[in-house]
Amino acid sequence: MGISVQSDALSLASHLRSFRVDRGMTLNDLEARSGVSRATLSRIEKAEASPTAETLGKLATAFAVPISRLIAPLDDVFVPLISGDMQTVWTDEEAGFTRRVVSPRTGTLSFEVIEGTLRPSARISYDSPSVAGQEHHLVLLDGRLRLTVGEDVHDLRPKDCLRYALYGATLFEAGGDGARYFLCIR
Repeated sequence: MGISVQSDALSLASHLRSFRVDRGMTLNDLEARSGVSRATLSRIEKAEASPTAETLGKLATAFAVPISRLIAPLDDVFVPLISGDMQTVWTDEEAGFTRRVVSPRTGTLSFEVIEGTLRPSARISYDSPSVAGQEHHLVLLDGRLRLTVGEDVHDLRPKDCLRYALYGATLFEAGGDGARYFLCIR
């Protein structure tokens, strides 16, 4: 249940706590901004519970950063190449979702690439974007994906690319064979 991170779970918990503390927020403040209960936030920060993809979405919205910045600290120095075995991968077993941060982690550039994999018939929903107006390009690599962006429903097949600016809720629904895609964010 929750997220299985290739790096250690204590590092993720520590990073999430630092994210909150560095912004001068209490657990109560974060609860009010994210809608995630204080008890759950505390358990996540102590590595007693793993956040789900939807919980990370709520936290990213509260902090106004992409989810990838919550699961992978930014490097202070620009590193142009990151090998596949060094990319951050986490899995929400409960939802059937795996996310791999493909791009090197840096605060100096804003474009990033993420690979998402949904098991057959998996559903992931996000109530609101972490960064309103952020440009997304989603390229479906394998399977089928129904992506609802706000009120617009898009049925994607392999090689389809959907470009959108994110302002409202989103819903990812994999077809019977699952779905694998690249999400490019700017």
